[in-house]
Amino acid sequence: GFGSIIDGGDFFPHWVKARHHGLGVGLDDFSLTATAAHQGRLFFPDEESERYARADYGYHLPAAAYAKSLRAIARHLGVEIVEAESAGIERGENGIAALLLDGDRRVEAGLFVDVTREASLLHDTPGAAFDSTPSPGNRLLVARAPRFAALPVYSEVRAGANGWTALYPAMAHTHVAHVFSGGVTSDDDALAAAQATSGLPLESVAICPLGAGIAAAPWVQNVVALGEAAAAFDPLHGLPLHALQLGIVHLIAAYPGAGACDARRTEYNRLMRSHFDRVADFQTAHLALQTYIGPFWDAARATPRSAELDHMLAFFRARGELAPHEDESLPPDSWRALLTGHGLLPEGWRPSADRTPPDAVKTHFRKMLGTVREQVLRQPTHDAALARIMQRA
Repeated sequence: GFGSIIDGGDFFPHWVKARHHGLGVGLDDFSLTATAAHQGRLFFPDEESERYARADYGYHLPAAAYAKSLRAIARHLGVEIVEAESAGIERGENGIAALLLDGDRRVEAGLFVDVTREASLLHDTPGAAFDSTPSPGNRLLVARAPRFAALPVYSEVRAGANGWTALYPAMAHTHVAHVFSGGVTSDDDALAAAQATSGLPLESVAICPLGAGIAAAPWVQNVVALGEAAAAFDPLHGLPLHALQLGIVHLIAAYPGAGACDARRTEYNRLMRSHFDRVADFQTAHLALQTYIGPFWDAARATPRSAELDHMLAFFRARGELAPHEDESLPPDSWRALLTGHGLLPEGWRPSADRTPPDAVKTHFRKMLGTVREQVLRQPTHDAALARIMQRA
């Protein structure tokens, strides 16, 4: 979070007003986690810091090792895991009756979940349809690079003329992702660009198509698509994982029980489409507002925007508020960080901020910055925190 409450109201309008009156302190300086990241420290929240603002952090985990751990947990909880090299479908009156594994094993179920990147089950279900969403990148390069000598506490995204490159630090390697347009850049040129932008030697390079799209209805008959099978987003901002979490949470709430499930299915599809549209707006806002140079970014700025996003940008530009939308799942601070990070400073602010005398606001700001500095200096460096964890292990 950014800042803390002032006179019972939101911090952000006071910051906007202060910026108009010459404040030179950025939004990040009022954030515990952003300030800690800039200083290479890992922030561990406690009761004292939670009184200032919420402080969250995420994890960089090797996907294969993490999947292996989840698989072991699932097996321990009684989940039967069946491996197969091929899968066919046996159709029934109301959808899929069974999966045919390796041609001779039949697995029946009342509900099937499709989590394949290709949406294999959903695509094969009558009535399924996908709406493509505009994106400047249609190719994804992934690779490994040597680990950093001192592990950064954050991932880093670097913009190049023909795409963007992300560096995800881990204990054994640095994982690299590079998104580009196959119509403008060849795979060989993309590899050279990823190496140049990252500044690292790359190995285990793989390149695959990257299609952005949203299922018109992620639940058709008795097949529910989750994750990239339901909504394929550009991997920037970690939105694919966010979409997966949204699908799981709402499927649990709508899970078929006694009685007909037609109404549950209809409501689930309505909710998910609305949620996915809001997530797509967040990504489109980034593409539309960035000022990077190069053909990739020129195409990105031309990405069509929804009427809802245009309204949100206009409303924020007017006085720093976020127009409320149904099924918005990204927090206000994420939107504020995105919009102000691209240089969109609101022209005005919420009038209630004028009730607090300027001197009182200055006192609040000084106290906040002192709290952030004090709290961050108490935190360990990232390497020290990792060494402590490894020692315990």
